[in-house]
Amino acid sequence: MISWLFSILTNKTFLWMLLIINLVGTIYGYVWYIPQLRNTPEQFLIFVPDSPTASLFFCFVLVAFLLRRNWPLLEVLALITLFKYGVWAVVMNLLTLWVSGELPWEGYMLMASHGAMAVQGILYSSFYRVKLWHLAVGALWTLHNDMIDYVYMQFPVYSKLFLYIQNIGYFTFWLSIASIALAYYFTQKTPRSTLHPNF
Repeated sequence: MISWLFSILTNKTFLWMLLIINLVGTIYGYVWYIPQLRNTPEQFLIFVPDSPTASLFFCFVLVAFLLRRNWPLLEVLALITLFKYGVWAVVMNLLTLWVSGELPWEGYMLMASHGAMAVQGILYSSFYRVKLWHLAVGALWTLHNDMIDYVYMQFPVYSKLFLYIQNIGYFTFWLSIASIALAYYFTQKTPRSTLHPNF
């Protein structure tokens, strides 16, 4: 089972397919944020579109793999943010369903796609070459992003959920801590594998 999964993950065609899927999802994500970005102060623009930026990090990771290289800083940023915002979006859509009693089909699509986001970064983690300083930079980026979202109130706009913004901010902070801890475990405490795509 493990060898079969390894052969799929390192297959060149699969890597290209995953890159295209993530690229399309990234573009869709940035388009989704356009209404909010129009009202975002210039200094916060880079921090607002959380999920598409996470998938953009992973696009660069996949490009590096296809070039038979490692870009560790992007690897750790992808791992932390894919898990964090993947889980976050699933929880927020479930919360939207609970608060409003309904969820449009886009909400279910977002839960499926963001659930996959949370998993894909972990699946490739044994191929990463992350050092502790990369992890420290990734942690700083992630926690700084939380400050931008919930101190400067640049959080993603989700219908009625602004009524619970303090609780969401608290949840998001601890989700960030969990994501950083997960990245530490999967990059520092598990065996490394060598990526040799089946070109």
